[in-house]
Amino acid sequence: MYEWSDTDLMFRDAIRGFIDKEIRPHVDKLETGELPPFDIIRKLFATFGLDEMARDALTKSLERERSGDSASDAKGEKSGGLGGAGSMGVIMNAELAGVSLGLVASLGVSLGLAAGTIRSRGTLAQKERWLPGLVTFEKVGAWAITEPDSGSDAFGGMKSYVRRDGDDYILNGQKTFITNGPYADVIIGYAKLDEGDSSVDRRDRKVLAFVLDAGMEGLTQGAPFKKMGMNSSPTGELFFDNVRLTRDRLLGETEDGGKSDGKSSAKESFAAERIGIASLSLGIINECHRLCIDYAKSRTLWGKEIAQFQLIQLKLAEMEIARINVQNMVFNAIERTAAGDQVSLAEASAMKLYSSRAATEVAMEAVQLFGGNGYMAEYRVEQLARDAKSLMIYAGSNEIQVTHIAKGLLAM
Repeated sequence: MYEWSDTDLMFRDAIRGFIDKEIRPHVDKLETGELPPFDIIRKLFATFGLDEMARDALTKSLERERSGDSASDAKGEKSGGLGGAGSMGVIMNAELAGVSLGLVASLGVSLGLAAGTIRSRGTLAQKERWLPGLVTFEKVGAWAITEPDSGSDAFGGMKSYVRRDGDDYILNGQKTFITNGPYADVIIGYAKLDEGDSSVDRRDRKVLAFVLDAGMEGLTQGAPFKKMGMNSSPTGELFFDNVRLTRDRLLGETEDGGKSDGKSSAKESFAAERIGIASLSLGIINECHRLCIDYAKSRTLWGKEIAQFQLIQLKLAEMEIARINVQNMVFNAIERTAAGDQVSLAEASAMKLYSSRAATEVAMEAVQLFGGNGYMAEYRVEQLARDAKSLMIYAGSNEIQVTHIAKGLLAM
């Protein structure tokens, strides 16, 4: 794959039409947090029939699983961080990211991480219980692993814990930087199993994943944080104070490895999330590129369009190089996902590291090209620069990506 198909381009134009009508007029309210993104996402789903397609696909998948034929769905259900819809999913994510990165982050976490984890790790009963509302975006999902003292050391530094209480579990702890956390209806929460054995180092304890619903006794969803960027995505804290969890909320409904292995589940999600960063980066690069070309052709100095100045041409050329490189990474991921070739965590980390760095550099150069105007919110490159920087931290800081890439190389 080296270019978008005619069908892809038609879909892209339709998405752009929706964005121009339904999102751009509301960007300021989205940026201040006055307008949560969820109703806009639901309107997007309804406009393009994404809710009905998701509902039908889930119905068929569950029917096959009930009949004992779930293996045939395994390949199709691995979205690889591409939104679960191949090239069209990438196009939608990229186009949204260029206008409101937070909006697509909220969408991606709810569908890709929350629903995706239940789909890959849950029992049939758990899928039937929680997926219908999540895949159609009738309900908002959150994926809660990060804690105040365990950012990049997600498993070792995790302090949230569960203890058995008869057939149930009691959950205590705190999560932070949780996308959709303030408003989520369904939450995938990770916690260490405390079996009362002080001889087992807390860092080495088993990690379990549970499904929580908003309103459960002892669960508190904090107010949205004020952030530097990605402001259209509500991010907040979660507090667990003796939350009682019945066994049917334990993903896989068993503690004995396999689907219940919280660490394995999270690592799968890490890879998907990091691949997805490449499509978001591409969207920001595309939008910066477009805005800069238009501005260079219209802005004049000393009686000339600034597009005629060699330093401006250099900036535009380097933006184009970044666009081509990141787009090729995305094309590669689309092809491999379609072929059922799973991208490794090390490769996903490499994609995330390069693409987020490229998007941030392009966005900062866009601000510089616009000069004083670039520092003004009115011209939007200011927002794109703030949003792009978040991609170097989001889904694991770029520094930790280096470790994953090196481990992958040294294991060969």
